[in-house]
Amino acid sequence: MQEAAVIIVGAGTSGLAASACLTRQSIPHILLEREDCYASLWQKYAYDRVCLHLRKQVCQLPHMPFPPSYPHYVPRKQFIQYLDDYVNHFHIRPSYRRAVEVAQYDEAHDLWTVQARNRDSGELEDYAGRFLVVASGETAEPRVPKVEGLDTFKGRVLHSTGYKNGKDFKDENVLIVGSGNSGMEIALDLANYGARPSIIVRSPVHFLTRDMMYYGSLLLKYLSPSTVENLLVILSRIVFGDLTKYGLPWPSEGPFTMKMKYGKFPVIDVGTVQKIKSGEIKVLRAEIERIGGNEVVFKDGKSLPFDSIVFCTGFKRSTHKWLKGDGHLLNEDGLAKQKFPNHWKGKNGLYCVGLAQRGFYGASFDAQNIANDIASLLQSQSDRTDH
Repeated sequence: MQEAAVIIVGAGTSGLAASACLTRQSIPHILLEREDCYASLWQKYAYDRVCLHLRKQVCQLPHMPFPPSYPHYVPRKQFIQYLDDYVNHFHIRPSYRRAVEVAQYDEAHDLWTVQARNRDSGELEDYAGRFLVVASGETAEPRVPKVEGLDTFKGRVLHSTGYKNGKDFKDENVLIVGSGNSGMEIALDLANYGARPSIIVRSPVHFLTRDMMYYGSLLLKYLSPSTVENLLVILSRIVFGDLTKYGLPWPSEGPFTMKMKYGKFPVIDVGTVQKIKSGEIKVLRAEIERIGGNEVVFKDGKSLPFDSIVFCTGFKRSTHKWLKGDGHLLNEDGLAKQKFPNHWKGKNGLYCVGLAQRGFYGASFDAQNIANDIASLLQSQSDRTDH
């Protein structure tokens, strides 16, 4: 049994933020990570051209800003370098290839006990801590929907986490399933490499530029969210024009409203709209019914041939499989149940970081609150013991 005051599950950016904040408070902790590296989404599962869509000031992790020389919107390679520097600066040492199988609260001993499978030896290892921090991420398990006949498809099928660049897709007809930021940017990348991408857009989406998002966030300090999102919608229509004739109808609700109600982020356009207007990217207002060979049959009866399919259909979380006895902190989808800013603290020393769909800024907020709260509880405990 390995013991520490705190057990952190997950060494993504949220877990690193939590570890750094605990280190600054001199709180001993164990950081468990199922992959063989930290921030595996960025190091192993991100496409080459991915770049922070928000300015670096709101994406930095706690207690360490980006270098002044970094551009406003940090590309993947520089972001990974920043994470390397962050890990070294705070002496973060995750235990890699530890897949947590069960974590539960031991009421008799007032401890969280964790069992993790060592993916190298295959053995189960036991851990214990007074506090447990869930930092397993919003993007845990790639989700590919069940499609009749998908196993008969003769071309390549991959999730966005397996896509690197469009080099090997030149002159191919590629179907992108999913119209969020990943889907739109992968479609752009494919078009730039000479592929013929088609993207399925099932529901209306908002398009904003990076600068719209940045200045919109600044305006939120002075104007109401409804006023700001109305201004953004007007500006978006001026900048992008009428997109309905390209198969992209305007949503009936604003971008902030859709994010809060459905967790649906606006698309930050980095060139995709122009490719759609030029016809280099085709928009399909359709839903897949089945697949046969290389033909994709849609529910409207039409069918089209494709050489490859890229599923940009998001992620699912497996927290509910291993976290036992939590009926308050996380919902069935593994995200924070309570609304921001009261979402990060559960019962019996349970916390979550980066699970409120608030990006890096939200994870930084969580990590600092958690470290301060644990430090306060440990100090109170020490004072009672001394007394």
